[in-house]
Amino acid sequence: MGTGTGAGATSRPAGRAGQSHSAGGSGGTGGSGHHGPQRDAEQAGGTSSAILAAVASGVATDRATLARRLGLAPSTVTVKVGELIAAGVLAEAGAASATGGRPARVLRLTPGGGCILAAELGRHHARIALLDMSGALVRSADLALDVAAGPEPVLEELVTAWTELRGAIPADAVRAVGVALPGPVSSRSGAVDSPAAMPGWHRFPVGAHLSQRLGLPAVVENDANAMALGECTALATAPPAAEADGTAGAGAPATGGPANLLFVKAGSSVGCGLVLDGRLYRGATALAGDLAHVVVGATGDAPCNCGNRGCLDTVVGGSYILADLRARGIEAHQPLDIARLVGDGDAQATTRVRAAGRLLGQTLSAVVNFVNPDAVVLGGLLSTLEPFVAAVRSQLYENCHPLATRDLRIEQSAAGADAGVLGVGQLALRQAIVAL
Repeated sequence: MGTGTGAGATSRPAGRAGQSHSAGGSGGTGGSGHHGPQRDAEQAGGTSSAILAAVASGVATDRATLARRLGLAPSTVTVKVGELIAAGVLAEAGAASATGGRPARVLRLTPGGGCILAAELGRHHARIALLDMSGALVRSADLALDVAAGPEPVLEELVTAWTELRGAIPADAVRAVGVALPGPVSSRSGAVDSPAAMPGWHRFPVGAHLSQRLGLPAVVENDANAMALGECTALATAPPAAEADGTAGAGAPATGGPANLLFVKAGSSVGCGLVLDGRLYRGATALAGDLAHVVVGATGDAPCNCGNRGCLDTVVGGSYILADLRARGIEAHQPLDIARLVGDGDAQATTRVRAAGRLLGQTLSAVVNFVNPDAVVLGGLLSTLEPFVAAVRSQLYENCHPLATRDLRIEQSAAGADAGVLGVGQLALRQAIVAL
């Protein structure tokens, strides 16, 4: 199963395969410590990935415009563009129009220059994706799986699904893979550390396993963190809204996403990813943003799957909402059943979802006051339910300092179901650029 990807990868020159294995096996990603191969790769690859995104979107297609739009020194752009051309990712294609002097050379992504495979795993599903070398989504698909089956069978399912998604694209065109997982991820080991609902995954070396299996750089990240970065990526590449005079809109260049963003994932469980000053923030041991296990008095003494009692997740997590509805005699077994019931106007489901939104908003208000972000973005299934979103928004406005909410954007995810794969794909892209 999945032999197409593995065989293709191992046919590479030995030097590159060895480099890829080292990058993925030792790097992972997460937040444990401030240094390490993957953290270094994020910083080193960030400039190159920004250049690729700008060229792919048409925002800047020559060196001078890249320097101006990205705020980089012309010498830095020259060096980075040269590296990307030498690696076969960028190419020069003719000359741009000019009013005088030497015309600028037009840059473009090289067709067939490579791709990235990404996946975001939930408890019972995965979102898989193929991205180009600008980090843009080419195609994505959903896969049913159960993380409780353990890491090796689940990761083998993932490799098989990636192979099918890749289709006619040759295996040696894949530059890196990235996986987002629903638990704390160590940057030093590329493993999940003490996950609450992933039996058998504790400290399993996911990054090293995939890197050895595929002969590629492999990046591993917490799902909420990946979603936060993916949302920033989506907002940075989205065109600005139309102005009143109609001078901006669908054809206008991207203006950049928020520098400080809180992404709240509200699905089977609740979590939060933080982007601060444009960079993903994980904390000392990868627990930054772990709202699920904040003990909140309003939850009562309900037991949580982490072993504690009274955690926020016992009220806001979708799996607990489903259990509460079933206890009241309501047929609700899948997360989509919550959306169906609320959409049908079921009073008990709507009340339960609204209560979850209120408690999340109250808890999140302390974070908003402390961090003072530009935007709070709500993702996950519950974020599609208006009673939930309205309750979160009202509590933030009621409980936060007026200055904290004066310019605060509180909105649903622009990236939607693809936020996680976009984010971990961006991390994998940066790792791939460094490994070129």
